[in-house]
Amino acid sequence: MTDNKHARTTYPKGKQELYQKMIELPKSYNVIALSKVNKVRAAQLMMIRKKFHKDIIIKVIKNRVTQRAFEKLSDVHGIEKLSSQLEGQCALMFTNISPFKLNLIFAQNKVFLPAKGGDVTRIEIMIASGDTGITPGPVLSEFKEAIVPTKIDQGTIWVSKDTVVAKPGDVISTKLASLLSKLNIKPIEAGIVVNYALSDKLVFEENDLRIDLNEFKNELGRAHNESIALAIESSYFTKESIGYLLSKASRNAQTLAIESNILTNETAGLIISKSVMKANSLAAQLKSKGYTPS
Repeated sequence: MTDNKHARTTYPKGKQELYQKMIELPKSYNVIALSKVNKVRAAQLMMIRKKFHKDIIIKVIKNRVTQRAFEKLSDVHGIEKLSSQLEGQCALMFTNISPFKLNLIFAQNKVFLPAKGGDVTRIEIMIASGDTGITPGPVLSEFKEAIVPTKIDQGTIWVSKDTVVAKPGDVISTKLASLLSKLNIKPIEAGIVVNYALSDKLVFEENDLRIDLNEFKNELGRAHNESIALAIESSYFTKESIGYLLSKASRNAQTLAIESNILTNETAGLIISKSVMKANSLAAQLKSKGYTPS
């Protein structure tokens, strides 16, 4: 008789397939990214999958099965650290896109979803004045509880004035969430974040991958301007600096010619103006001392 304690465990087909995928995929892509998706809604994950299905493979995983598979990948640098991050509901992404660009893609594809009771809003939520298109009924009590002034006109509920019903950081109640849903207001910003990534034998944590794109552009602009200024000061000719250097040389040459009273088509007018100013200044000084020209 076979001892059940020592019988070989047979995993369901789905887990077997996932196990095999978790061994194969890390070898096929340059980047492995981990996202904690506890608070990510299925609709949003589906949208990202559909939009980037050619570039990003997203797998919502079973942590223990994946960790067992990763134990077979000791040749993949950093895989042990990534495996240790598998807690809670996780999604793994396999791609050849840089993890920095991946994070930016997700940031640019955030969506606004209907609120649920207990959600925390990051924005100010306002119910605008005007016709809601909702017929009077029990919903009036929801407007009243949210302290939104209303009136009945032509058989529908009208909001009398713009009303802020939640500020950033507020927890949305179930009743307010219900009212916002009826008004088709979607205030909850939802986005996927790369929490951990492996790329080209480098390990990146969430803070490493956060980029303020506008600030990055500003820094590049400042660096460009400073490099041009340095090239001009050191008379270093490049495609970008040559125009400034020629203009600077032209101004310096003109200044030297004027100071040396060298008459050219470009300097004659300025030298004459300079001479007239000096003559007028001298005449004023002589006049102050009582000299009157005859």
